[in-house]
Amino acid sequence: MLEQHYLTSLFEPKSVAVIGASDRENSVGNIIFKNILNQGYKGKLYAINPKHETIQGQPAYKSIEEIGARVEMAILCTRPQTVPHLIEQCGRSGVKNVIVIASGFSEAGHVGAAIERKMLEIARSYNVRILGPNCLGIIRPELGLNGTFTKITANPGNLALVSQSGAMCSAVLDWAKANQVGFSSVISTGTTADVDFGEILDYLIYDSRTHYILMYVEGIRNARRFMSALRSAARIKPIILLKAGRHEAGSNAAEAHSGMIAVTDSVFDAAVRRAGVVRVQNVGQLFYAAKALASKFRPQGNRLAIITNGGGPGAMAADRAGDLGIPLAQLSDATMATLNKVLPINWSHANPIDIMGDATPERYREAILTVTQDPNVDSTLVMLSPQAMTEPMEVAKAIIEVSDKLNRSLICCWMGEEQVAEARKALEDAGIPAFRMPETAIELFHHISKYYRNQKLLLQTPEPTRQHGRPEAEGAKMLIEALLAERRKVLSEMESKAILRAFKVPVAQTMVARTATEALLLAEQIGFPIAMKVDCPELTHKTDAGGVRLNIVNAPAVRNAYHDILDTVSKRHPNAKINGVSIEPFLSRPNGRELMIGVFRDPIFGPVITFGAGGFDVEIFSDRSVALPPLNRFLAKDLIDSTRAAKILGQFHNMPAVDRDALKEVLLCISEMVCELPWIQELDLNPLIVDENGAIAADARIVIDHAVGASGDRYAHMAIYPYPVHLIQDWTMNDGKVVTIRPIRPEDADMEQEFVKAMSDESRYYRFMDTLRELTQTMLVRFTQIDYDREMALVATLPGDDGKENQIGVARYVLNPDGETVEFALAVGDDWQKCGVGRKLMTALIDCARMKGYRAVVGDVLSTNSKMFRLMTSLGFTIHPHPDDTAVKRVVKPLTG
Repeated sequence: MLEQHYLTSLFEPKSVAVIGASDRENSVGNIIFKNILNQGYKGKLYAINPKHETIQGQPAYKSIEEIGARVEMAILCTRPQTVPHLIEQCGRSGVKNVIVIASGFSEAGHVGAAIERKMLEIARSYNVRILGPNCLGIIRPELGLNGTFTKITANPGNLALVSQSGAMCSAVLDWAKANQVGFSSVISTGTTADVDFGEILDYLIYDSRTHYILMYVEGIRNARRFMSALRSAARIKPIILLKAGRHEAGSNAAEAHSGMIAVTDSVFDAAVRRAGVVRVQNVGQLFYAAKALASKFRPQGNRLAIITNGGGPGAMAADRAGDLGIPLAQLSDATMATLNKVLPINWSHANPIDIMGDATPERYREAILTVTQDPNVDSTLVMLSPQAMTEPMEVAKAIIEVSDKLNRSLICCWMGEEQVAEARKALEDAGIPAFRMPETAIELFHHISKYYRNQKLLLQTPEPTRQHGRPEAEGAKMLIEALLAERRKVLSEMESKAILRAFKVPVAQTMVARTATEALLLAEQIGFPIAMKVDCPELTHKTDAGGVRLNIVNAPAVRNAYHDILDTVSKRHPNAKINGVSIEPFLSRPNGRELMIGVFRDPIFGPVITFGAGGFDVEIFSDRSVALPPLNRFLAKDLIDSTRAAKILGQFHNMPAVDRDALKEVLLCISEMVCELPWIQELDLNPLIVDENGAIAADARIVIDHAVGASGDRYAHMAIYPYPVHLIQDWTMNDGKVVTIRPIRPEDADMEQEFVKAMSDESRYYRFMDTLRELTQTMLVRFTQIDYDREMALVATLPGDDGKENQIGVARYVLNPDGETVEFALAVGDDWQKCGVGRKLMTALIDCARMKGYRAVVGDVLSTNSKMFRLMTSLGFTIHPHPDDTAVKRVVKPLTG
């Protein structure tokens, strides 16, 4: 693999020039140059100021072009108006990275936006990358580089901080200094006009100094890149994120500061949960999360045990746990029996475990050792309130002594100040998080343990769409294209249901009558009882408009209802265009629950699926959960369970439980629909009636948009790339066997494992350059749960005698750190070599990489693997010496030029 990420010279520069370096006290140029100088930067530092011969005792150059040596990064500390010209100078001098400190660009109005456009145009012409503008700069403690205008330094550590707000960087740095928390990087992104969150996260994935990532976010420019990088990083390194703008006022403030469109908070929350990221709500929680990450705190789940020497503090902790939905662990019988032996007879006999006010260090020790061995306990909160018989420091020493023997995480709460401060510090110094208040400790546990729950969401890869190539789905696309040609956006109910039916969503049959006589004919055809609704796409709430009549049981009632609907709607909405009255069966489902499924398009994250209570309840209770498509069954279940409406789906009063599988199936169908139909702007199924016999949409409304769907990337409208069904192909071998070539899926893990086990030792060694016999669980997850936007794995399969697929080959690529090339790997089963399988897989893989716009496909091949070299040469690869290993050669196939 290529060794360096393409942003390495930005974040690990060997030489830095400060343009606008100054002797003027407290100016930006003065502070930044002084910080770099005083921090002991390990590279070369240059001062640029045309008005001075020296700056802070160092030689000064009139321009960067006068230096005459290579400069990897320039920090611009000048006014916005000067920036485009200075970037042009940097470009001519070979500088590839620039940090723009000044504000006053797109966030400041039309004039600033024009300067920003010019700045970016010049930068791109010289291949210069820009961090900022309106940023604080960067700190790399290991390099001695503090390229910021804050007067606070950062200690070396393994925590990376990435923030859109310079003020937030300063605040976190100030707190970290007092709490002995160190950083691998501090990166202030500013308005991310060029280098954005996605690229920075890509870099941090490869940064060996970074083990954890903290983020402060105000807005997102590129949702696909952000989500792809966030999900990729979160698979490897825990990420804690704080976002401003949870409410309208904060959102407006963040938008004004960053100059970016605000994201709907519920959508952003759904996105980061799906990415396996923990989101905190305030600066204090961010600080405490950072503190926990820097300690030994690693909760493996959310079942909590509470050990306390006071009933009141234990109850407070339990209450806060209840508020946040943290389950208190149900202690096993064995644990209860042991506690009965080691604790006083009047202990609480329940969780929270009150070990009484006279608890000794030994009693604490025995309780902790017992509870942490319980398989029902994931983590333990140990609390102490200073009572007359309490020995805070001795108890702390006992906990520190046993902490290394435990296979569960501990968190402590030493309540009070003067009597417990020294003991609390001792715990912290030993790497055990310790807090003053139980609520703070519980909130910290909640956020860190959520990481593990969100990791389950991260690992969910949607199932392949069932609609690919089906004539009904293609017919739906044709219908939408015809409606777009008519310049229509709002579909009628009948049209909406036709689209839904094409994607297997169960809908009530609907036909439109344009006269009372037609209404009678249709009613007789459908069969009584029926429901009648005004057919007027512009009326979202037909009931409020007086346009709905239900449970009509005979012909006279049909005629009366028809005229009554038209008269009522015309009076209330005289300008409404009424097409007629729709006739459909009246759905009498006594056990039915009315639910709502919706879709709307977020300006940043694209289509969003919503679920909640339906009918009139949707507006009364505002019960709605949201998720980014594509979904699978696990994600559909999570979407349902995230609402209050989920509580009425089980057995409720005298009604049986609903068919949850049918409900999940509808959500999957809607997910597939929004993946395959990029024109959908809004969709409402309300009510969707669900009972023990299934689900059916009684009413439906779809709005389409002319502006979406023209991109060459069929999934350009999606923030998360769905399963690429368009890459599935069948290929007939010379012996007539039909091989399926398709992208890999998570459920292929067993098939992939069996494929590797069946390979010969030689084939395995050529593929992995290792003597492994089978894939580890981590490798299996990494190989089968992939992000199709940045990597690809194609398997070749044949049907077995048992009807199951058998894997006979696999080809994959992953994105190299340079962001422009991909590294491939190929393996073909021993029985299927020399049959053309490897060539077919590589040809398909190369086509994928070319469609994605990558510059080249590269790979490392053992020098003894002559069969691979013959195949690579025939496919147009060139063979080169490996820069580091004589036992390996590098093969390269350019995809451009």
